Amino acid sequence: MRAALLTNRVVLRITGADAVRFLNGLVTSEVAALVPGEARFAALLTPQGKIIADFMLVAVAGDEGGGFVIDAPRALADDLQKRLAFYRLRAKVDIAARPDLAVAVALEGAPDDLGLAYDDPRAAGLGTRVVLPAEGAEAALAAAGFALAPEEEWQARRIGQGVPEGGKDFTYGDTFPHEADMDQLAGVDFQKGCFIGQEVVSRMQHRGTARNRVVPVAYEGPAPLPGIEARVGERAVGFMGSAIGGRGLAMLRLDRVAEGMAGGETLSAGGVPLTLAKPAWANFPFPGEAA
Repeated sequence: MRAALLTNRVVLRITGADAVRFLNGLVTSEVAALVPGEARFAALLTPQGKIIADFMLVAVAGDEGGGFVIDAPRALADDLQKRLAFYRLRAKVDIAARPDLAVAVALEGAPDDLGLAYDDPRAAGLGTRVVLPAEGAEAALAAAGFALAPEEEWQARRIGQGVPEGGKDFTYGDTFPHEADMDQLAGVDFQKGCFIGQEVVSRMQHRGTARNRVVPVAYEGPAPLPGIEARVGERAVGFMGSAIGGRGLAMLRLDRVAEGMAGGETLSAGGVPLTLAKPAWANFPFPGEAA
């Protein structure tokens, strides 16, 4: 069994009598029906519908304090905590950073009795995550029978599954949930009540206006540099994101990619030819497919 500590993730704790109502009115996923140990992928958006932060929300059993754990990107945690506090108003909610906790992912096997364990809700094959005490986390994983894997192994798993990561594959504050594939990865509930930015997101869903998306690509040889312009022929169509071992992710204007490929032009980034690689979870047409 193998597991990796995710050093770029931190934990926030949401407790209080109004925690469910508070979060359900803010984030993109329905959290009221979560049972302890179950997770949702969700985001907090701007009123214009763009992603401020995406994260995992995990329900906690009442005898363990109730409420929710937020598994969030380290770089966004302070701002996320402040924004949640801004919306708290008179709600009976406590929002606390928990630097005493760490996040790990079991790439193989199940992390029994290590802490709060939950399956990654985005796509099959992403492993089981666990929130456990930060002090002695490596020793605890080893004692449970896990060999410690480098974090790059997790990144290769994520990229291979075609799952975007903010700050690498899309830009926070400038990306709609559809563009980051959150609509495909169970990150938006289109049946729930209101949340911040819902009107814009719902409009994109019903009108099918998401022309830009992060999509998996394959390449040979050295990886294209992150952020480098992606082109079809001589036309810019987006940018390259994270890449490792012949697989990568790119934010692309799909209609322009389709037009170029239909005309026999090659998709590339930094001179490296790219091939689109549609993942099993994708439920939208790729260039070259019928709508």
